[in-house]
Amino acid sequence: MRPVWQGALSFGLVNVPVRLYKAVEDHAVHFTQFQRGTRDRIRYRRVNERTGDEVRYDDIVRGREVGGDEYVLVEQQELDEIAPGRSRSLEVESFVDLAEVDPVYFDRAYWLAPAKEDAQRPYALLLDALAHRDKAAVAKFVLHGREHLALARAGDGVIVLNTLHYAAEVRDPAQGVPQLPVDAKTNQKELDLAVRLIDAMTEPWRPEDFHDTYRERVDELIAAKKAGNTVTPAAAPEEPTKVTDLMEALAKSVRGSRRPRTPDLSSLSKADLQKLAKERDVKGRSKMSRRDLETALKAS
Repeated sequence: MRPVWQGALSFGLVNVPVRLYKAVEDHAVHFTQFQRGTRDRIRYRRVNERTGDEVRYDDIVRGREVGGDEYVLVEQQELDEIAPGRSRSLEVESFVDLAEVDPVYFDRAYWLAPAKEDAQRPYALLLDALAHRDKAAVAKFVLHGREHLALARAGDGVIVLNTLHYAAEVRDPAQGVPQLPVDAKTNQKELDLAVRLIDAMTEPWRPEDFHDTYRERVDELIAAKKAGNTVTPAAAPEEPTKVTDLMEALAKSVRGSRRPRTPDLSSLSKADLQKLAKERDVKGRSKMSRRDLETALKAS
């Protein structure tokens, strides 16, 4: 794994050489573009607007509009010179209670690791101190030509660094989100049922139980089209619940939530599937193959 940034994490008079690594992989579905009716790929090129000629990346500089269709051109070297050292320093501004930071401010996640062996002790000290006090370090650093606000917190044996949105970047929902329930009132019976439903559906957080079902459907579509087959369309979304049916919908949801949720069956052994089938009283389970067990459990 290659670091995306390296420098020094500084808090007080302590400087710790560190490297920053991406904590998240992109598993989004990516397509290549073609012209309809052909096998001709679509390409994007950087071209000179006036001449139409393609321009090499090394010959491109940045420009900032200053009014009247006039631009000031700036070289990367000039940007580096106005803030010497900032691109290699992760400076802790303060420490905050982690629970006070609203997740809406979180942007990207990274792993922060010591850059060399003699940095491991001060790194481990900060990691343990953050975990012990349930605090997070608020810091600033420059990445990809932009100064980022960041939050460093204790993870499982590693310091997790999240870049943050600045307060000015977070929109006020009261100013831009329509139809917020300013005047809508709930009654006590509805509230009690809603709380019961939440309690009944509450489970330990297990991120491995969740997977990208849309990507799986796209993979099925690609495989089916390659084989000359078709894929059955997914069911349409359910109709919104009417206000008059709210109590009935809540009550039915509470009753339905008493059935245990089916875990990710693909991660279970056949013995575990047999055990779950026994709990669900699936008929004929002893003679079923693994695939048959999965199908029966999904239907139970």
